[in-house]
Amino acid sequence: MTSLSRRHPMHFEIADVTLEHIDEIEELEKLCFSLPWSRQALISQLPDDMHMFIAAIDDDGRVLGYVGMMYVLDEGYISNVAVSPEHRRLGIADSLISALVEKANKKELSFVTLEVRKSNVPAIELYRKNGFSEVGLRKNYYAKPTEDAILMTRFLK
Repeated sequence: MTSLSRRHPMHFEIADVTLEHIDEIEELEKLCFSLPWSRQALISQLPDDMHMFIAAIDDDGRVLGYVGMMYVLDEGYISNVAVSPEHRRLGIADSLISALVEKANKKELSFVTLEVRKSNVPAIELYRKNGFSEVGLRKNYYAKPTEDAILMTRFLK
């Protein structure tokens, strides 16, 4: 269990996403992203031999945030990182990324990488704090609105 800040005296644990979490994750997708993933796309990310999909779950079983990653050979590609707006800046995303990197290390991945909107300064700072470096730019990667993506990677080996 991880303790949150003084503002919110609650606890959460990091767990693999299961089918029973998908409804809440689908709602978080809609809250957090201009082009949310479909229910079927989210289900396709459930943990298996190519996917890691973990969530921060509070004491009442609610999903506070999640992160997903597909991995091929020794390469990890983070798909989405999301935390419910009312639970941001409380260390949940930090805990999720740390747990994902720990799992990636256990799988002996060489790196994990992700794209982030160029304007999403809080996320960029979060990733930098967690050992990710800017390694490239993808022009007009995002839609709604159209925006460049910064490619960030954390090398593990």
